[in-house]
Amino acid sequence: MGPGALSELLKDISCAASENLLVGIDTSDDACVYKLSGELACVQTVDFFPPVVDDPYMYGQIAAANALSDVFAMGGSPAFALNIACFPDDLPGDAIREILRGGNDKVLEAGAVIAGGHTIADPVPKYGLCVTGFIHPDKVWTNAGAKPGDVLILTKPLGSGITATAFKQGIITPEQFAPTIAVMATLNKGAGDAIAAGGASACTDVTGFGLIGHAIEMADASGVTIELFADELPLLPEALSLSERGIIPGGLCRNREYFAEKVRIAEGVPPALQNILFDPQTSGGLLAAVAEPYPGACIVGRVLPKEDVSIDIVKEGQK
Repeated sequence: MGPGALSELLKDISCAASENLLVGIDTSDDACVYKLSGELACVQTVDFFPPVVDDPYMYGQIAAANALSDVFAMGGSPAFALNIACFPDDLPGDAIREILRGGNDKVLEAGAVIAGGHTIADPVPKYGLCVTGFIHPDKVWTNAGAKPGDVLILTKPLGSGITATAFKQGIITPEQFAPTIAVMATLNKGAGDAIAAGGASACTDVTGFGLIGHAIEMADASGVTIELFADELPLLPEALSLSERGIIPGGLCRNREYFAEKVRIAEGVPPALQNILFDPQTSGGLLAAVAEPYPGACIVGRVLPKEDVSIDIVKEGQK
């Protein structure tokens, strides 16, 4: 669901407060965090979607990596997960088993286990996970702690929405789409560990609202402005050239329509690159505000005191 429609649906719903609910829906964070004791908090999230690739096993891998990412974005460690599965009656059993096997293998890679799940019949296949993880209550990352002077790092390249759209339309080959599949199936565990070693002021993962949308949520929740360096953004192969050809998913247009008024884009940033900033990502990277980046980190911006926009996109020489 697009950000505008979702915001409209939720605007009149008031959730009950709890002193143990450390992170809820107030700042549109990636997962909820519930305090169990002075030493332990539970991190929980849920995510599922229709197939983004043809291969059932890789679909299961990507859907699981995407769901697990929310726990890593909070600084937590996943412990167990429940399958959420919607399958057509005529979907071959071998395909279903491969989807579930892919999800199970990815959960095991994350150091967690599948503990059960639920299935329903549905004309359109959908798969994902409800993931439970744990963390110390004092070590939770949120999207609300970015501080002026922090730098922004991004742990995966952008453009998966554009390349996936191109593949579905037969515009690029399986070989050209392979790098996108590899990135989407990669866990954010290693990236989260690297960020944790140096400490993060704020963190989120980049998914359906695109880099711009999730950066705006971080900026607004933190009361700051985020400056993004247009020339430093990591891009998937083919993404920029496809964007130049006008290959864009519908979600990109919805993101731009909803978020554009909070963004200032410097003159000279190519329209094709602007598209990628709004591109909805599947199993995207972590976006973290840190005081000191770890060696090899991809620095894509910095945190400034609050200005009249949430996001300021600049080119080299304008920083």
